[in-house]
Amino acid sequence: MEPVTTETATDVFEAHRPVLLGVAYRMLGRVADAEDVVQEAWLRWSGNDRGDVREPRGYLVRITTRLAIDRLRQIKARGETYVGPWLPEPYVTDFGDTVPDTAERAVLADSVSLAVLVVLESLSPLERAVFVLREAFGFPYADIAAMLDRGEAAVRQLAGRARKHVEERRPRYEVDPAQRRDLTERFLAAAADGDLEGLMALLAPDVRLVGDSGGKSRAPLRVLRTADKVARFLVGAAQKGLPDVSVRFQELNGGPAVLFLSGDKLDSVFQLDVADGRVQAVYIVRNPDKLRSLATV
Repeated sequence: MEPVTTETATDVFEAHRPVLLGVAYRMLGRVADAEDVVQEAWLRWSGNDRGDVREPRGYLVRITTRLAIDRLRQIKARGETYVGPWLPEPYVTDFGDTVPDTAERAVLADSVSLAVLVVLESLSPLERAVFVLREAFGFPYADIAAMLDRGEAAVRQLAGRARKHVEERRPRYEVDPAQRRDLTERFLAAAADGDLEGLMALLAPDVRLVGDSGGKSRAPLRVLRTADKVARFLVGAAQKGLPDVSVRFQELNGGPAVLFLSGDKLDSVFQLDVADGRVQAVYIVRNPDKLRSLATV
């Protein structure tokens, strides 16, 4: 490959921006932080001598990953307390024609799912970086080692530890979007109609409801468990309702999600995880700080 010239630097960076944003978001679970990291990567890319850069994708991913590790360490060092359960910021994942292969789509969708990102929060920054680069984007161990300035043996050890940790804690959910969309529509209809019995028939006995408000709007401050508790909460919430409410579907975090709007203001994002034909988990994001990136979508 020819060295990257000044004339092509912007085009090259923009061509790789989706991958860079994907890496940064999976590392951080926050859209705004991911965009900041990618912007910093652009500044370094545009301001550096690129004469000896032969593989721009690897070079840019290395910069982005290191910046994301630094940002993640800063976040953990601050030790910020969060009011109530924490969920990643919803992330638009309509891959379009950029990811034509069905298997690759499934891997990317799974690696950005809310369930997996919650588990990744418990990894160290280095473990998380190795897991994302290897499992989501398929980089060879040797390339990851070069990106992180680590030996290949050490990277393999980090990858094994991270994979074991994720596999032990990752819920086994199906990722078929058609099934999730169908069950979501039936679920919404039952809740809106106050059909407690119909709603419970759609819920797994040990279903969980996780509401993320950050203390800035109304949502349960603890994870709700069991079909009875979750169904009664949802029927009660539906009965209270929102003024001038409307809903629309959008693909977020690799699967169908519902956006609830009150008038023209986005109020909350709702998503289900499904397995064995029943709802296994209900995620509700109501923290307004986590909805800003969707307000203009």
